[in-house]
Order: sequence, then C-alpha cells, then structure tokens
Amino acid sequence: MEKNVAGIAIPDSKLAAEATELAREASSPMLFNHVMRSYFFGELIATRRGIRHDVELVYLATVLHDLGLTAKFEGPLRFEVDGANAAREFLKARGVPAEKTALVWDAIALHSTPGIALHKEPEVVVAALGIGLDVPGFGADEVAPSALTQVVAAYPRLKFKAEFMNDLIAITKRKPQVTFGSFLVDVGYRHVPAFSCPNFCDLMAGAPFAE
Repeated sequence: MEKNVAGIAIPDSKLAAEATELAREASSPMLFNHVMRSYFFGELIATRRGIRHDVELVYLATVLHDLGLTAKFEGPLRFEVDGANAAREFLKARGVPAEKTALVWDAIALHSTPGIALHKEPEVVVAALGIGLDVPGFGADEVAPSALTQVVAAYPRLKFKAEFMNDLIAITKRKPQVTFGSFLVDVGYRHVPAFSCPNFCDLMAGAPFAE
C-alpha cells in the first residue's frame, strides 16, 4: 500500500493503521481504492486552498466513509448513516474523544450531500471535497494532472464507474425505503425496474391538516 502519494502522506498512527485495516477487510478492492483516493484528493485540494484541518480525522472519515456499502456493516438505514454509525463505534471503542468522533460521523453521514457538508467544519469539508472529486469529478481542475495521475496509479480505479454503480444499484434494490431525499433516487429511477419512492409534494399535500 502506497503511504505517500503526490506529496501527501497517510497519518502514521496506530488508529489510522487500524482504520485502514478495517476498511480493507470489509471492502472490495475497488471500494478500498476509492476511499484511499478520496483521502489523497481531499488533501490535495485542501493544500491548494490552504484549509487548516486535522489530517488524521480527515483520513479516518475518508477511509471509513463507505462502510455502509459493505456486507459487514450494511444496516437498515441510509448507507451513509450505517457507515457513520460503524465508524463511531470503531472510534468509541478506541477512546477517541466525543467531539472528534462527532466530526468523523458528520463527515461520513454528509459526504453525499455537498450542499450541507461544504458548509461544515474543515474536516467535513475536506472529506467531502476528496470524495466529490473521485466520484462525480468535482474539483478536478484544482489538482495538477500529474498529481491525479499519481493517485490513480497508486490506487487504480478498477472499473470504478461501472462497479461502484453496480453497488449503488444493488443497495437501492435492497433498501428502496431509505432512498427518499438521497441521490439514490436518481440511481433507482434510471437503473431499477419498477422503482418508486415517496414524492415530497405528495407527502406535504397529504399532511393531516385542514387548510
């Protein structure tokens, strides 16, 4: 595993090493490489923008952010919340202070909602920036092409677009009831036959109040 890529280093701590091992054991190679690229991309953008932050917390958030998409940690909630809850238990078991654990929870739970995450604490922002670059490509123009190439060479994409979409389709099929209000609604309507979920307009119209 490459620990220093494009001038960005992985935190050298026991906690970071244990988080890496947890993510590696729970995730497919494709998913593990994605969470690792997300860390490096976030740090590269943070360096360019001069964002001061706790690097270890960003690493913990990015490396653990997709636990909710794995068989080991998938639960009944949105995958982002399942993952955030799993990360919280991991950190609590190792005595990480509550305020730091809360930042990691927020970064994971909000990582697919940049309209909120990008207005939170710096650690939440940096994690969202890195993940946003690796998935839809947001902010790619802020990272030197040579750095993008180095990160992808260290952690290859492994047909990420197709394979990650397959994971999203699968979880949308398994848990359509939790897609309301998330980007998985887009996945469902495009890729899942007979998919449906509540419509906000219908919900508000059906609220039990006389007008």
